[in-house]
Amino acid sequence: MDLGIRGRKALVCASSKGLGRGCAEALAAAGVDLVMNARGAEALAETAEAIRSMHGVSVTEVAADVTSEEGRAKLLKVASGADILVTNAGGPPPGMWTDWDRADFIRALDANMLTPIALMKALLPGMMEKGWGRVVNITSQSVKSPIAVLGLSNAARAGLTGYVAGTARQVAPSGVTINNLLPGIHATDRASSLDGRAAESEGITIEEARARRAATIPVRRYGTAGEFGATCAFLCSVHAGFIVGQNILLDGGAMNSTL
Repeated sequence: MDLGIRGRKALVCASSKGLGRGCAEALAAAGVDLVMNARGAEALAETAEAIRSMHGVSVTEVAADVTSEEGRAKLLKVASGADILVTNAGGPPPGMWTDWDRADFIRALDANMLTPIALMKALLPGMMEKGWGRVVNITSQSVKSPIAVLGLSNAARAGLTGYVAGTARQVAPSGVTINNLLPGIHATDRASSLDGRAAESEGITIEEARARRAATIPVRRYGTAGEFGATCAFLCSVHAGFIVGQNILLDGGAMNSTL
């Protein structure tokens, strides 16, 4: 399927690996020029070169901490005029409600709520002026089905979801759509980290911890960055202009719900 976005410009955050990289690769395959961001310069440069070589699109990498004002300013200077924005940031660490204080919540809000909002506020006016734009926020299945040990993530991502619910309807008349992708368990470094913690606390191997989690998913496996990226690219396509303010689960059927 031709996604109709060849020649568009996209900013993809946290895209040196994992789900962000999956989205960047899928957009590049559709002919989209990229501004890629991550904190680690070396991994980012390697990923950018791989995508550039494979798909022949323009790829500009910006190594910066997008959760800081300085990092955002550096990134937005390069990404000005972007037609597509994919926001993404690693989730805060797991724990118990007794573990967290105000500073922990502020860090979580900065990374998983306030940074995506700041990026949207910076780029949405340009999209609206052109009469076309796409925003996809990578959030989490936890906004629909909270994960107890990820309370910081539950709170911050739920706040972003509420913001998007209203904002998406305000910008839709200008040809701009905002939607959220809610990943379940995917084969990423984040999943490996959580599996490692589970293995340590339960006294089992990482392989056993991973098998236990996979068994809770109806498809009996973790998702892949490739299939996640393909869904993101579709939401950024010309075919998705009637999808507005939605929270789309990619969880292998893990959330048991009728609606």
